[in-house]
Amino acid sequence: MSQLCYDIFDSPIGILTIVADTDALCRVMLPSNDHTTKEHECWHYAPSTTLLKQARTQLLDYLHGELHTFSLPLRPQGTPFQCAVWKALAHISFGQTWSYAKLAAHIGRPSASRAVGAANARNPLPIVLPCHRVIGSNGALTGFNGGLHIKRSLLYLEGTKPTHTCKTIMTS
Repeated sequence: MSQLCYDIFDSPIGILTIVADTDALCRVMLPSNDHTTKEHECWHYAPSTTLLKQARTQLLDYLHGELHTFSLPLRPQGTPFQCAVWKALAHISFGQTWSYAKLAAHIGRPSASRAVGAANARNPLPIVLPCHRVIGSNGALTGFNGGLHIKRSLLYLEGTKPTHTCKTIMTS
């Protein structure tokens, strides 16, 4: 495996960290993620690499409403099922939302809505692989590793107005 390089920068939704190898973007870390993980010890800070510059520019252009489709080489790491889910996310266009059930059906696993949700939760390239466009079948905003407030902001940026936020209530 080639050396991983990263860049950290401010964006309209907060601090983002992007990680790439020599050929592809491998990870986007959102503001609510811990940006001081042990993984950083294995990465090389190199914001001037061509790929990281392109990724930074495209993410900022998207977050300013100037870009609707990313054109970056990607290398997400996951199980075959997770990779199938993440690949299918690319079929959800800017301004559209799909339910977890629709995404599960799209990959040929119509009864795997919960597993699709779990794969989305582990998406290493949020925003670029738009897991924020997947919502509950009732229109509710559900889980997003950057927090529901960021998911809502991204959907508003794309002109989508979610109907409501789903809250989990714990009972004893």
